Formats: sequence, structure tokens, C-alpha cells
Amino acid sequence: MKNKAKHQRSPWLRRIAVAIACLLAGGIVLAAYLLMGPNTKPFGDKKYFYVRTGSNYKSVLEGLKEQGIINSAATFNIVARRLEYPSRVKAGRYEIKKGMSNLDIVRILRSGRQVPVRLVINKLRTKEDFIRLVSRNLEADSLTMKALLADPVYLRQFGLDTNTAMSAVIPNTYEFFWNTSAVNVFEKLEDNFEKFWTAERKAKATALGLSRTEVITLASIVEEETNRHDEKPAMASVYLNRLRIGMRLGADPTVKFALKDFGLRRIRGEHLEFDSPYNTYRYSGLPPGPICTPSMKSIDAVLTPADTEYLYFCARPDYSGYHDFASNYKEHMQNARAYQKWLNSRNIK
Repeated sequence: MKNKAKHQRSPWLRRIAVAIACLLAGGIVLAAYLLMGPNTKPFGDKKYFYVRTGSNYKSVLEGLKEQGIINSAATFNIVARRLEYPSRVKAGRYEIKKGMSNLDIVRILRSGRQVPVRLVINKLRTKEDFIRLVSRNLEADSLTMKALLADPVYLRQFGLDTNTAMSAVIPNTYEFFWNTSAVNVFEKLEDNFEKFWTAERKAKATALGLSRTEVITLASIVEEETNRHDEKPAMASVYLNRLRIGMRLGADPTVKFALKDFGLRRIRGEHLEFDSPYNTYRYSGLPPGPICTPSMKSIDAVLTPADTEYLYFCARPDYSGYHDFASNYKEHMQNARAYQKWLNSRNIK
């Protein structure tokens, strides 16, 4: 009878054992899913997470929670500590994609596998404009960058000074790691500046009797005078002809730069009297440095100017953006009167 009872109970025991085993297996699977499965909150296809220089693991974990990147900080913490990430925190900008697991995120952060920042530099007028652009897109400290651009000893090693420092900033698209320092940002731009100056460009500058920074300075005036690339060589010829005969450049954009009033639409007599070495109505020759960061087309227009006798130009009395050029003052005044009449008819002050 005892054997029979034992035989009858064994199926139940087996069923209980199987159930327990299934629960244990299910728990293991669930734990594995929580640790290794997706752990990102609902967001678009991707999101960027920034780790500042000097950050520790605690600040990283808090950042992941506060920026709504991970669902479970507890499971992330388990994986992070298992992979010894707390002692391997690296600064940078990291791309987190939707559906990433804790393992995926930790591996990216631990390895320092950043996604570069594409820094697009267009026309900038002042050092402050440049500093703002860099500090908005990179970790580079704005105060450090400001100090570099104002340090004559630092700039001298590149053949620059505090007036010509912005010559090294040629508009283009550059790639930087987000945590690049201010020094490395400027030195990468300066290295690009050196590469831009090929032997051919250097030879053309020498033939014009201009240094590299003087070419950039003149190109910055051309850049401000016209947006029409096809007339930039003619515009460059006007200023080169004036320099050649010792005539003052008389460039309106240099007055705007001196005044730091870039919204002026008409330059009047009181503006021309403003005392600044950048005011080319008062001072002969080129201003001390560029008044903006000229495009490569403007620079090459100065290096390869049109062959003209033009000494004057005036905006056309229309909205074309083009200019009428003249080789004598009488013709120029005819063009100027037509333009002034057009401005007055439209009440442009």
C-alpha cells in the first residue's frame, strides 16, 4: 500500500518541480530581459547625451535619468558596474538610439565612441560672433577662447596678432569632437588656414604685394560689399587699383565695423567722421584686420582679380544686388545720384 501511495504522489511532485523550474527559468529570462533588453524611454530615432569633462559616474547616471534617456536606472547601474564603467567615464557627445539596451549604452559610453559635431562656419563679423558659435556647439570654454584671441604672444606663433586672429577662420564645415578644448579648436582652424594657402595662392599674393592676412582683410571687404560671386573679381579690382595709386579705400562696410552697427543701410557724413583705424574713409591703406570671415570665393577673387581700371562702384538702383562700376569720378557720380534717388523714392534711411 505504501508503495502504491508513493507511486500516486510522484506525478504531483514532478508537476510541482516542473512548475518551480519554469518559474525559476522565467525569472532568469525576465531578469536577463530587464538587464539586456531595451532600456530607452520613448523618443525619436536618436538622442544625444553629453558627458562634460570632469564628470563622474554619479553625474552620468543622474544625467541619463534627468534627460529622459533610460527607463530603469537600477538595471543600468547593474550592467555599468559589472562592466566597470564607473571608473572609465569619458567626456563626449554620444548618440543614443531608440531601443538600445543597457549593454549597448554602457559600451558606447565606456569606449568613448563619440559622434562628431559638424561645425558650420559661415560669415562671421566679430570675435564675439565666433566665440558664441563655438560655445553653442562645443564644450570649449568661451572665456578661454576669448583669452586666446586676445593673447598676442599665443597668436604670434601663427603669424597673427589680435587684429588678424580671425584671418585663420575660413568659412567651411568642420568636424570636432564635442569636448574639444578651445586651444585645439583654434589650432585645427589655423591648420586648415595653412593648408588653404597652397603654393599657387601664396605666389599670387606675393605678385600683388600682399601678405596672407592682407589678402584676407581685403577679401573681407569684398565679401561685405557684394553677395554676387560673379562680380567679386571686379569688386576686388577696384580696391586693388585704389591701393596701387594710394587712394583711400573708402569702404562703407569698414565704417559699419568700426561703429559695430551692422544694420546701417545708409552711411552719412557723421558716420564717416568716426575715428577708428578701421574707418577707411579717414585712414589710408587696409584696416588692421578683417571685418568679417570672407568666403573662399572672395579670397580667390582678390588673388585673381578682374583686369580693370575701375576706381568706383555704386549699387544699382534695383534689388538685384549688383553694382555699376566706373573708372572716373564723373561717371561714378551719375551712378551715385541715380542710386540716391532710388533710395529716397523708397524712403530708405
